[in-house]
Amino acid sequence: MEHDIAKVLAYEVKKELADRYFGFRRLIEEDKEALDQRIRQQTLTVEQQICLDLVRIYILLRDEALIQEFCNLTGLRKAMFYDPYVVQSTTIRRRVFEGVRAGGLTMAARFRNLLLNSYETLVGHVSQYLERFGELLSERETIEEEIRVFYRQNDLSNIMTFLRGLDSSASVGGNPLEAGPVVSSSGGLEEKLRVTPPAAIEKSLPIIPPLVPLRRIRRPLKNLADRAYRLRKQEFQLHD
Repeated sequence: MEHDIAKVLAYEVKKELADRYFGFRRLIEEDKEALDQRIRQQTLTVEQQICLDLVRIYILLRDEALIQEFCNLTGLRKAMFYDPYVVQSTTIRRRVFEGVRAGGLTMAARFRNLLLNSYETLVGHVSQYLERFGELLSERETIEEEIRVFYRQNDLSNIMTFLRGLDSSASVGGNPLEAGPVVSSSGGLEEKLRVTPPAAIEKSLPIIPPLVPLRRIRRPLKNLADRAYRLRKQEFQLHD
């Protein structure tokens, strides 16, 4: 009879521990999945907005020296998403400028305004991206802290040792609540049960520096546009 009671007590204690642990694990996994979803959305933002903005600018400047000068001027530091083939492709150039118009009395003015407008759009998209990036970092830190707090309160090694002690005590008819440590080689199971924090945001999303506002570099950007236009004005047919 006492042996049966010990088994029932052991079962109830294990069930309570398991419910608490796996309930927490489920909540964390849901939070991690929500974070992954937001990261995927930001990946699309990079591809559909920032990358497209930069490709337009690279196509306009075309010359690698001018592109690097643009990066130095704007704080970008290096030509992110730059691909010489993309810059030289007539098909890609036609596609990324489809529906894009810039005002100006002359072709040179339209070219200049197109570069300035493209950069202003880029600055806005990067600003939005950095805001979301910061939110993702904060969200990840929150999940990581929740995991640390849980394990401070519920050490997995101690839980596994306690559960093995319950099994041992119940099997010999002892008191399961007084179970002592039992040595076992279940480290692999412990690792599988452990909740891992989300991967670093930087592994999934690029680090993009904040860009210099257009108002601060308008004059040098105009100069850069004029130089690019003089180099290849025959290659650009911009229409009102």
